Amino acid sequence: MAVRRGEDWGETGGLGSDGVLVDSDAEARMLIEEARRTNRPLPELGLLGGDLCRTLGGRGDARAVRSPEAWRFQVDLGAVLLDGRLFWFCAHLVARKKGWAGETLVAMNAAWRGTWNLGPKAHPGDGLLDISHGRLSMGDRLRALRRVGSGDHLPHPQIRYIRTGAFQVEFQGPLMVELDGQQVQRASKLSIRVEPAALTVVV
Repeated sequence: MAVRRGEDWGETGGLGSDGVLVDSDAEARMLIEEARRTNRPLPELGLLGGDLCRTLGGRGDARAVRSPEAWRFQVDLGAVLLDGRLFWFCAHLVARKKGWAGETLVAMNAAWRGTWNLGPKAHPGDGLLDISHGRLSMGDRLRALRRVGSGDHLPHPQIRYIRTGAFQVEFQGPLMVELDGQQVQRASKLSIRVEPAALTVVV
């Protein structure tokens, strides 16, 4: 069930015996993709690194993740059709050109992408993705670069920002799409949706 304002989220408890430790969002995505494509249950993941781990306050300590004092969360997954081909992501989707020139789209489940706070209001358990879509001039890109570490690049008049469970877009031309930090393919048509509380993670 998605988190609600004023309610506690998560519970204490260590990673189960069948759980898998992962060091990055990309590693988590690979396990999620494999499970989805083979119609198997998603594994429980112990997060030792990555942007989702940071968003949830993880310390990257394997012993802590397996201890009874660890925190367990049911987090959302993002699913996306890239020109009709289905993929999943746990932290973020980015569609862009080199240097962030021209049209860009960011879909955040976690708050962070590296040192950039691209989803300052994003919560991985609220059943929503934080979508930023727009086109910035070079001057605006430079100004945004100075503010993105704190999340103060938003709001911006040239960026459409919404929090939603589903989003569709067709770009003017194909953009490279990154899922959880990995380049996947170039695509023009994206159909993005949330799978609420689909994955159990431990930090």
